[in-house]
Amino acid sequence: MTSLPAGLPADSHVHSEFSWDTGGPDSAARGTMRATCARAVEIGLPALFFTEHLDLEDAWFTDLEDFADHERHLVGEDGVVVVPRFDVEGYLEEIDRCRAAFPELAIGTGLEFGQPGLRAEAARSLLDLTAFDRIIGSLHTLELGDRRAEPNTMFRRLPADEVIRQYLAEVPAQVASDGPHEVVTHLDYAVRCWPEEAEGPFDPRAFEEELRGAMRAIAASGRALEINTRRLRPWIPQWWAEEGGRAVSFGSDSHTPLALAANFPEATAMLEALGFRPGSDPRELWRR
Repeated sequence: MTSLPAGLPADSHVHSEFSWDTGGPDSAARGTMRATCARAVEIGLPALFFTEHLDLEDAWFTDLEDFADHERHLVGEDGVVVVPRFDVEGYLEEIDRCRAAFPELAIGTGLEFGQPGLRAEAARSLLDLTAFDRIIGSLHTLELGDRRAEPNTMFRRLPADEVIRQYLAEVPAQVASDGPHEVVTHLDYAVRCWPEEAEGPFDPRAFEEELRGAMRAIAASGRALEINTRRLRPWIPQWWAEEGGRAVSFGSDSHTPLALAANFPEATAMLEALGFRPGSDPRELWRR
């Protein structure tokens, strides 16, 4: 197994069996916390944050085909998704066990908070958010009538360019709030399911004004932008730097151990070329 080069940052976007979309502890689709830590040690990753999903939607709609087999039991006959609540006690207990088992690995706690601009008050009523080392904020759903839906479901109902623009138009509201997230994740989330077969390859230049506007709003909020390494898009860090972005995190969004730190050497090289530099600790954000 090839190890990663020295000096890489923490993977700040990692899921385990405590995220509902891994299927839970009894699912073959899961990536367990322990197995992910073992993988990190194996490849030489110095640090990671387990940022489990915190989704508090009350009317989230999906087409059944947009959910994997191990997730479909969460979808009702009316298409509304009901996800289990985050098992914070079990999660923290497993964090402690993994820290004891893997002392050479810096293991941080975290949350991936869905729609933080809408759900911050609800989250604070359920959890002590100050107890987590890193909270990243994600925009996963958009308004669809009197409900909300993920972009893949919306692409079947609205013109593709309208979905992208609606997604980017909501980003400023998510960062203008007093949400607890210090990092905004995967700005290209809607692009992941762009209907290429019908529309052709996604061209960011067609949405450059809206993309840059979203980046300016994030930068003005003082938050960092995640460089999501699931698929590298060089225009994201380039435009982020040009629009005043000062800090980044790196996140694989891994749900299985093999996806941990995917494309990190290439991603960090891109950011170094733009003037971003690491701190003294791999858990720190990169800044310019």
